[in-house]
Amino acid sequence: MKLTDMSYAHEVMARHGIAPKKRYGQNFLTSDSVVSRIADTPSDDRDIGVLEIGPGIGTLTEALADRYKKVVSVEIDETLLPVLEETVGYRDNVTIVNADAMKLDLPQFINEHFKDMKVCVCANLPYYITSPIIIKILECGYLFESVTVMIQKEVAERLTAAPGSADYGAITVFTAYYAKAEKCFNVAPGNFLPQPKVTSAVIRMETYKNPPVDVKNAENMQKIIKAAFEQRRKMLAGALAAATNRVSKAQIAEKITEAGLSADVRGEKLSLEDFARLSDILEI
Repeated sequence: MKLTDMSYAHEVMARHGIAPKKRYGQNFLTSDSVVSRIADTPSDDRDIGVLEIGPGIGTLTEALADRYKKVVSVEIDETLLPVLEETVGYRDNVTIVNADAMKLDLPQFINEHFKDMKVCVCANLPYYITSPIIIKILECGYLFESVTVMIQKEVAERLTAAPGSADYGAITVFTAYYAKAEKCFNVAPGNFLPQPKVTSAVIRMETYKNPPVDVKNAENMQKIIKAAFEQRRKMLAGALAAATNRVSKAQIAEKITEAGLSADVRGEKLSLEDFARLSDILEI
């Protein structure tokens, strides 16, 4: 019997005396079709390894193990370990690690568990760590062929937004530097146990081995991006001036014009390429 069967999922949890925990943002998938679609998304290559974050009771883990050569699932909640031992522990290609994914040294962890294998990330992420864990993963994105995550729909729309749109923000530009992000499909609340109050969405990020822009100082560019969106109602010159005492607002305005941008432009209008060009001539 599959874990996507609601009655079976309840039976397994009852047998182990557990229930989804709010503090860990646990919402377990109960739709076989959704699980299958997510598991199919990371790669067409079945010889890869998959890093899963937050396996819960093993619903997605089971589907990933059916498709890929090796699955390593990181679970912070130690009370779920006996459940996972029952549901997926018998599989030769599944390893469960009790750890906080945010505290892992990812390069070391990947080398330890996957050696020379190609690796993808696939996870039903808890909402409360969505942005921090995506940033952590993408900052060492060279480790991964792709990153497939189910997250809150509004966050997915921000990660894949176009310049100038209401959803476009610092996280959008950050993501675009490390990966090509694509929203795959929405997932309604009724596909979870318990049901969340919001709609979810699955996105796939195909990581770049080399960033799509050549920038002299990536750290400086990230500072400019962050400052541009911290006060997004301000024109870019004012927003950047508020974030630094290195250069004056007038000097910043000159650099913005030198970068080929309008003097009264706002940060939300700039593409990744625009930010890279500005960063090369302006240090804040």
